[in-house]
Amino acid sequence: MIKDTLNARRLLCPLPVIRTQDKVKQLQTGDQLEVVCTDPGVLHDIPAWCRINGHKVLETVSCDREYIIKLEVGTK
Repeated sequence: MIKDTLNARRLLCPLPVIRTQDKVKQLQTGDQLEVVCTDPGVLHDIPAWCRINGHKVLETVSCDREYIIKLEVGTK
């Protein structure tokens, strides 16, 4: 299992979701990705994208105007 981080700070919707999608394409089923963002919209957008595409949100954290979403790559 690979654990990876995506820096999506200072990007506005829809770019954090697009960058997450592009990164997930490089990973394997079961890998974990931590996406770090500054756009609060990702707290809704990335989990919705995960539900549609079969990925699992493991954790969401808000801290100092940053939003971290940890997800597990599902089957593609």
